Amino acid sequence: MREAGKIVAEVLQEMGNSVKVGITTAMLNKIAEKIIRSHKAEPAFLGYHNFPASICTSVNSEVVHGIPGLRRLEEGDIISIDVGVRVKGYHGDAAATFAVGSVSREAQNLIDVTRISLQKAVEAMQEGNRLSDVSYAVQRYVESNALSIVRSYVGHGIGEDMHEEPQVPNFGQPGRGPVLKPGIVLAIEPMVNIGSWEVKVLKDQWTVVTADGSLSAHFEHTVALGDNGPVILTSPN
Repeated sequence: MREAGKIVAEVLQEMGNSVKVGITTAMLNKIAEKIIRSHKAEPAFLGYHNFPASICTSVNSEVVHGIPGLRRLEEGDIISIDVGVRVKGYHGDAAATFAVGSVSREAQNLIDVTRISLQKAVEAMQEGNRLSDVSYAVQRYVESNALSIVRSYVGHGIGEDMHEEPQVPNFGQPGRGPVLKPGIVLAIEPMVNIGSWEVKVLKDQWTVVTADGSLSAHFEHTVALGDNGPVILTSPN
């Protein structure tokens, strides 16, 4: 899983370098798949429940599961890119939201708050804490910044399968759920909206958008709980 996570991190770093005005989301997908396959790994999303691409590209009001295509990024857009990799039967999964050129103060704040909320969740993933302590860490930080948490989609356990138990909501009261023990691996992924938390699915049956058309951001890491605390397996470091 460290190997898979390292490849995911490399892809996301290159996505950050490649996101620019004029590039299409299909071009980003091509770049990502080339990197993944250069490591003799597999893009875990491609063909997953018939998903047609190697990464998810969700622009502006798109929350998650956006399908790469002919859309060209424009100045002021934000794009969330989700990457999954399978290596020797094990998975890594991470996401990040990138600014395209110069973005509004509101959009940058959304990106910053969502990224920091993930950091807060990772810090809460400590032996002896309960699963909902991770969830509550996200909700507390996001809502203290007057933004909203998507509730229809959640994080998950990860390992031999990309999506395993337990589900990891980004909201909830602390002190509930299973006790966290070394060996557990979670894909923690806050999805945060500027407006309402409510979402809907487009006719392509994949792309999830905010119900009110407001901007959304998404960050994710695959995190293992080790003997000395959480270890981010999808960190570039």
